[in-house]
Amino acid sequence: MADQIEQILVRYPQGDRGFLIPLLQEVQESYGYISPEAVDEIGDFAKVSPGEIFGVASFYSQFRFTKPGEHTIKVCLGTACHVRGSARLLELLEHQLKIKAGQTTPNEKFSLEHVACFGCCALAPVVVVDKQVHGRMSSTKAQKLLKKYGD
Repeated sequence: MADQIEQILVRYPQGDRGFLIPLLQEVQESYGYISPEAVDEIGDFAKVSPGEIFGVASFYSQFRFTKPGEHTIKVCLGTACHVRGSARLLELLEHQLKIKAGQTTPNEKFSLEHVACFGCCALAPVVVVDKQVHGRMSSTKAQKLLKKYGD
């Protein structure tokens, strides 16, 4: 992993804190998360303490510090989706996967998240698996979706 992080770092000016967010974004894009090793390497390179990196990265919801599952399931809890039962869908998925939103299954097959809105209100309730939008979800469709992705 260190060599791959180094390949990312060399494209940025060393010691320039102004590139911290793009560095974090690129590392996360490559690995799916920001590992403790990546924090140390980025900190050394950008001359920023690990505490500052965690402070910046934890401010933005796009960054994660835990390895995601093979598939990421996101359930919309926006108003239209909520009115149409997305909270129940989230509860069902938590029960089926035996994890809570924000967690990854022990076998690293699925990560489960909730989001405020996807902007697909006409398709409510909406569940997104990886980058595939699934609209007008129901409990039955959610269970079929888990089977499709390998539960």
